Amino acid sequence: MAKAVTGKKAGRKAAAKPQKSFEQTLWDTADKLRGSVESSEYKHVVLSLIFLKFISDKFEQRKRELIAEGQGDYVDMVEFYTMKNVFYLPAEARWDYIAQNAKQDDIAIKIDTALYTVEKNNKALKGALPDNYFSRLGLDGSKLAALIDSINNIDTVVEQESDSGEGDRAASEVDIVGRVYEYFLGNFAATEGKGGGEFYTPKCVVNLLAEMIEPYHGKIYDPCCGSGGMFVQSVKFVENHQGNKKDISIYGQEQTSTTYKLAKMNLAIRGISANLGEVPADTFFKDQHPDLKADFIMANPPFNLKEWRGPDELTDDPRWAGYEVPPTGNANYGWILHMISKLSENGVAGFVLANGSMSTNTKGEGEIRKKIIENDLVDCMIALPGQLFYTTQIPVCLWFITKNKKAEVIPGREDSNHRNREGETLFIDARNMGSMISRIHKELTADDIAEIARTYHAWRGEAKDGEYTDIPGFCKVATLDDIKGNDYVLTPGRYVGAAEVEDDGELFEEKMRDLTQTLFRQMAEAEKLDAVIKRNLEGLGYAG
Repeated sequence: MAKAVTGKKAGRKAAAKPQKSFEQTLWDTADKLRGSVESSEYKHVVLSLIFLKFISDKFEQRKRELIAEGQGDYVDMVEFYTMKNVFYLPAEARWDYIAQNAKQDDIAIKIDTALYTVEKNNKALKGALPDNYFSRLGLDGSKLAALIDSINNIDTVVEQESDSGEGDRAASEVDIVGRVYEYFLGNFAATEGKGGGEFYTPKCVVNLLAEMIEPYHGKIYDPCCGSGGMFVQSVKFVENHQGNKKDISIYGQEQTSTTYKLAKMNLAIRGISANLGEVPADTFFKDQHPDLKADFIMANPPFNLKEWRGPDELTDDPRWAGYEVPPTGNANYGWILHMISKLSENGVAGFVLANGSMSTNTKGEGEIRKKIIENDLVDCMIALPGQLFYTTQIPVCLWFITKNKKAEVIPGREDSNHRNREGETLFIDARNMGSMISRIHKELTADDIAEIARTYHAWRGEAKDGEYTDIPGFCKVATLDDIKGNDYVLTPGRYVGAAEVEDDGELFEEKMRDLTQTLFRQMAEAEKLDAVIKRNLEGLGYAG
């Protein structure tokens, strides 16, 4: 991490002036580059360099290990690196070489050459790294050198002594780079405005999706994977619950070329192997995983995507078999039916959509929703609080779809077995949850996420989460007849009702008398203020 001031003396200085996190320090340095680079390009410059630093540090660490083990003759053999999931780097692709030449006029060419060489020598990174990016951008040399110096101060590979006294790799080493990546992706999304959300879903929303669907093992799929945040969180979920990340396999697809590269770098940095398809491509027109049946699907499709197909295109696509063809004016139901077609027999999908998807009747969308409900696929609906996203104020919800609501035994996790819940759907209204983290942005807290997930799991019958009960204003189980009685609208507010108001013990007559007196006082005050405003306006020559 960034070099930190330590010791008592430094601690006293820190107390006088709060220290920035190392992510913030790095961001501030990198931000100086902004003036000379378009904001949409900026993130690729910074994240590419962080990536190069990380894989170079890993390479040097492995090289030291080989020498320490008496295998110094093999330090230039690729196989001795790949066997440990480390990328082999020729001399011109190593960070030291870049750092030493940071102030040279041709540093941009040297970085491009390094990235090209890395990709050429490591098949797993095919198509992941920027191509002649730094040369084409014409970056300010002094600002680029300052950024390289700043990144040079991040120790991405940390070693610590284990109990046995032997050198041991710290479990947190990947998290350091992961934290930088996540911090930067989040800040880029916040500063880029509307376009930023295409590659980043707020961390708390991704956390909630993972905690809800519990992806312990099997195939995980995201049809519009952005920078790969859903996969990162899935792996974290498995590790946090003492699972094995080798028990899951990851499939994704992304249409935007630069975002596809971001995803590949983001996953490579965390040691996550994934199949993102051969090329960046449109999921509707060039499905990269046509035969995939996923056990878990997590997604945040673009909200209310218009003109996603032409009027004569995809009209007989097998993904909509049994349903109306999704309208050209909005892709929401195209995404839903695509994901349903990708679910395995016991699979579960959790995804984000705009609130309109729960009640729309536009151009056949209501008929599609009715059919999905009658097929008993909707497991749970959650209304989220506003202001969670960096890029839109549109209120959003979470859909959870499954093809199997029958009782199910979860292998190796008996306390997570599901009960039979055929004909039922759980509605959760979480609009009043979350805390403001800035003037305009809100986050779900860890407690919020735990409470929502616990409610869902308890309803599914998972013994570890206790008994489920309806809570007015928060959660309610509805039958298919209930939903039919609400015209197949899935808005949680329709079902959960109003929260119970705690009785304050005050008699109604007394409360009304007090409230009426308060109202009269306020009306009299308003009358006085109106008179003052009128006089002031007259004084300015604006008499009525």
